[in-house]
Amino acid sequence: QVQLVESGGGLVQPGGSLRLSCAASENIVNFLTMAWYRQAPGQQRELVAIINVRGSTNYADSVKGRFTISKDNAKNSVDLQMNNLKPEDTAVYYCNAYQIGRASWGQGTQVTVSS
Repeated sequence: QVQLVESGGGLVQPGGSLRLSCAASENIVNFLTMAWYRQAPGQQRELVAIINVRGSTNYADSVKGRFTISKDNAKNSVDLQMNNLKPEDTAVYYCNAYQIGRASWGQGTQVTVSS
């Protein structure tokens, strides 16, 4: 089972930026998709951004134009660049790796957007 470790969360003011990083313990080309999810208090976990092995990406409507997911296969890492952050982006952000028959989650990193 792959281990995923997120980093880069923190407190940022509205309009600010953060870059989250997910470090995987095995080659990420083994996975059909890598993704970022988030979960706010009292809410269900929601897909934010996803990238497949070919580099194709999709985003939640709420973050389109503001967030960018990227990967570095050589470094086994997946990043989420978050720009123009809004208070409603406040959540715990989780890295996800999916392959047929298995899926793995990181522990999560807190992002708080507040003035």
